[in-house]
Amino acid sequence: MVSFVPKDLSTGVLHSYLLSAIAPRPIAFASTIDTNGNPNLSPFSFFNVFSANPPILIFSPARRVRDNTTKHTLSNVETTKEVVINVVNYDMVQQTSLTSTEYPEGVNEFEKAGLTMLSSDIVKPFRVAESPVQLECKVNDIVQLGAEGGAGNLVICEVVKLHISEDVLNEDQTINQEVLDLVSRAGGSYYSRANKGFFEIPKPLATMGIGVDNMPEHVRNSMILTGNNLGMLANVEALPNTDEVNLFIADISERYPDIKTASHREKHKIAQNYLSYGDVKSAWKLLLS
Repeated sequence: MVSFVPKDLSTGVLHSYLLSAIAPRPIAFASTIDTNGNPNLSPFSFFNVFSANPPILIFSPARRVRDNTTKHTLSNVETTKEVVINVVNYDMVQQTSLTSTEYPEGVNEFEKAGLTMLSSDIVKPFRVAESPVQLECKVNDIVQLGAEGGAGNLVICEVVKLHISEDVLNEDQTINQEVLDLVSRAGGSYYSRANKGFFEIPKPLATMGIGVDNMPEHVRNSMILTGNNLGMLANVEALPNTDEVNLFIADISERYPDIKTASHREKHKIAQNYLSYGDVKSAWKLLLS
């Protein structure tokens, strides 16, 4: 067995060991709002429930390891004392991952990820309509665990209202865990799906993807492409140019002889197949043809 004393490791290496060893971890998809009314949305895997009476959740927006900066979520909960914790199921995991992109202050991650803002009943931050369980919370306290990169900030939240989709409830009003289909976070690019095991999602581009809001309307409002499909398509820095699209269509014309006259719906189905193999570039070339 290899053994370490934490102080002998760099923060980045220790951080990586901890995230891989303490896994899988539930995801707090935290919706906040700043003092100017700008929405913010970000996922956190340092999260769990700690009490039922009172109903207390704790999540921790840690200081960034690389430069000791903090996320907008932390500053928002410090000033407004409110947050909505949305749970993350498999159907929305790609869009959730996309919101971890470090967009500038004031950018609406709901729009970037193609998620729907739903007004809360008690607190000001919006709920994520696609989330099957949404918990409106008041922030009771924030405990700073340190001042250096990697230090956590425990946001202690009290649930003031729960919203549960009827789709995940049994007849006796209990939650059906299999239908809920939650995902959790592990080390690196790994996630875990309830009853299905591990899968990977590439981290959002450091250069920032285009976002769902910058997609062509027929793609953004597709009746075929799922939220996860849109999340994958949004995580590209730039769209392919006309020459790249034309060359791709010429290459696949033998396999799909009617591709040039195919409807958006037909192209979206084929693009979805490319996405199932993680081939985002080919999917975009097809969608733009």
